[in-house]
Amino acid sequence: MVRLSAFGHVPENDDTRGGTTRAGPVLCFSHLRWAFVFQRPQHLMSRFARERDVLYWEEPHYLDERETPWLETARCAVTGVTVATPQLPRGQSPANETAMLKRLLDTCLADAGQPLMRWYYTPMMLPFSEHVEAQCVVYDCMDELANFKNAPAELMQLELRLFEQADIVFTGGYSLYEAKRGRHANVHAFPSSVDVAHFASARSHDEDPADQAGLPRPRFGFYGVVDERMDLALLAHVADARPDWSIVIVGPVVKIDPADLPQRPNLQYLGGKTYDELPAYLGGWDVALMPFAINDSTRFISPTKTPEYLAAGRPVVSTPIADVIRHYGKVAAVKIANTPQAFVEACDAALAMSRDAGAWRVEIDVLLARMSWDRTFQHMSELIALAIRAADRAHPIVSPTSWPAERVKRYDVMVVGAGFAGAVMAERLARDGGKRVLVVDRRPHVAGNAFDRLDDAGVLIHQYGPHIFHTNSSDIVDYLSRFTEWRPYEHRVLADIDGLRVPMPINRTTLNLLYGLDLSSDAEAEAFLAGKAEPVEPIVTSADVVISKVGRELYETFFRGYTRKQWGMDPSELDKSVTARVPTRTSTDDRYFNDSFQAMPRDGYTKMFERMLDHPNIDLLLGVDFEEAREAYPHDHLVFTGPIDEYFGYRYGKLPYRSLEFRHETRDCEWFQDVAVVNFPAESVPHTRITEYKHLTGQIAPRTSLTWEIPSATGDPYYPIPRPENQALFKRYEALALGLSGVTFVGRLATYRYYNMDQVVGQALATYRRMASSSAEPAYPDARTAVEQPARKVSAG
Repeated sequence: MVRLSAFGHVPENDDTRGGTTRAGPVLCFSHLRWAFVFQRPQHLMSRFARERDVLYWEEPHYLDERETPWLETARCAVTGVTVATPQLPRGQSPANETAMLKRLLDTCLADAGQPLMRWYYTPMMLPFSEHVEAQCVVYDCMDELANFKNAPAELMQLELRLFEQADIVFTGGYSLYEAKRGRHANVHAFPSSVDVAHFASARSHDEDPADQAGLPRPRFGFYGVVDERMDLALLAHVADARPDWSIVIVGPVVKIDPADLPQRPNLQYLGGKTYDELPAYLGGWDVALMPFAINDSTRFISPTKTPEYLAAGRPVVSTPIADVIRHYGKVAAVKIANTPQAFVEACDAALAMSRDAGAWRVEIDVLLARMSWDRTFQHMSELIALAIRAADRAHPIVSPTSWPAERVKRYDVMVVGAGFAGAVMAERLARDGGKRVLVVDRRPHVAGNAFDRLDDAGVLIHQYGPHIFHTNSSDIVDYLSRFTEWRPYEHRVLADIDGLRVPMPINRTTLNLLYGLDLSSDAEAEAFLAGKAEPVEPIVTSADVVISKVGRELYETFFRGYTRKQWGMDPSELDKSVTARVPTRTSTDDRYFNDSFQAMPRDGYTKMFERMLDHPNIDLLLGVDFEEAREAYPHDHLVFTGPIDEYFGYRYGKLPYRSLEFRHETRDCEWFQDVAVVNFPAESVPHTRITEYKHLTGQIAPRTSLTWEIPSATGDPYYPIPRPENQALFKRYEALALGLSGVTFVGRLATYRYYNMDQVVGQALATYRRMASSSAEPAYPDARTAVEQPARKVSAG
């Protein structure tokens, strides 16, 4: 038996659906055929199909003999995705074709029922689908389609329309992210991921496919679409330069004439292959190639095949694609060449490397450990959930809902950023200063990086990694206590040293466990460390600080690898302030901090921020970039807590930051580890730490929630990199800021300094006091006695 679902016929006994209620359907519009090449859309939609119905809408087939349009649907037996292919008569006008597609779509969705998610890979399908009500609209911009051969003239205009409708935008690489981030307030980069296990099977390759088996070695191979992005002249040059090499090209030829492909005895075109067949071909190659042309069509690509080739254990030779240089330029197994001759020489070097599977494979395995499609899918899903929860956010420029339209309110102060610096400034300006304040944040929530939320297991997690409050300032505690009660909490951290977990910072217990000692007093521990310490004069770098205190062995055990991962450079390259923040103890005190006040907000940080901003003089505008709001909402003064270089349009170049990636997981056990945070100093482990939140919150629950942190060179700015040249660059921006009137810069990003939370609060309070002492009477003196009401969301009209 079969039953008819909104997405076609589904077998009655289908066990992939399980017995639980499934989330709302995903309606994916793609310019790529499902059965063409298994790539980004297929990876993501097949994962969505594990928990939702997925309809994958392809471009139409055009049939001369049919006058009545119809929709062909077929369910992929492997993934459960339903593929919809419109069948349309040729020769229709664009308006008629759009109307036909709209009718087919509406008929298909007649019984869908649940809230849909609309997911676009191409803006060209927007005209017939934008009327479909959706809980969330996603634009996954995997390529700059406007730069491709034969791109439709209307594509750019439709993309602008899609940006206006989208709740969230993903990009297929960081070059594309940089090109698109100014067009939407919620853009996130997700470069190519990889199914490591699938491609790693090539490493144990036993038997060649029949059409490759007779080709002589060495073999250099490429798989993928053969189109205008391939440098055909380069292929010919390599084949001519090394006639004893076999060059294997696997993939369909599209948008170019097959007659234009260079023909050589040692150049073989084997045609398209399935995703499952690719590891067998890879296993028979010595080196993998990416001979891309450098043109408009490759300007923003982030080739998925790069990590796939590496997972197969094959060195890679590529032309200078921007995102390949960005992500793999320092990887020994990836050779990048910018001329034909250099490409051949790089192939020679890669061939020599392929014969020695040594340290280079260890390096790539560590790199690939954090690049799985499962992880990308999970991170995307979390961001989508945040966007859905913020679906009632306001937009800065709206059409009036009544006539005559209500005049836009003028604010005394616009505060950019709803984190600690922005929220404190807004609260003080409104409550103490009587100012009318608009708080703007491009994220769809308040609390900045301290944002916390209940996950599906009911555990309060920190979306952007653990935030532990500690301070020696009673004034700051008194101020924040107006908005929260506290749960006493003293933070403890363990470091995982080859499976042995020891207290961090280093204390007497650490030394006893690590060295099998029985040090029983501070004096004994101090003497032991003095014997390890190595004199360093002068102390300039982070390495100097640690080696002078505890010696090189403990430095290498606890600090060197962790710092290299966290900062992307050796401690000897970093200012001494980085490691000077971490104490070394001779006692058994295993607390991470020494501060007199250590506690967590009882109801979480987000609740604390909501109460802080709960004032009739404060309006919130979330999920909106300040550049849009700045023009839409008149104001007399601007408080800016974002990146100072961004404010000035990166006039002197970007200030360097380190970023983080977070992998949130829930485990079916009550506890996962003995303390809230376990550090992993070894460079062979890609993450720096794992956090278990129930230790922080004191919650009791049968399941537990965790976060893995993986440092990254790209992404949201978290940590200013403390180097002299970076500080010099900041000083140039600071000089611009000092020359401005009507703008106040406050907070970590605006002053390019790493602050603890209490330090940001202290800086914001001090900044407000200076502003208040130099300003005239409050613009609205009676506001001090106004009845307090919840902060309002700015709405239309």
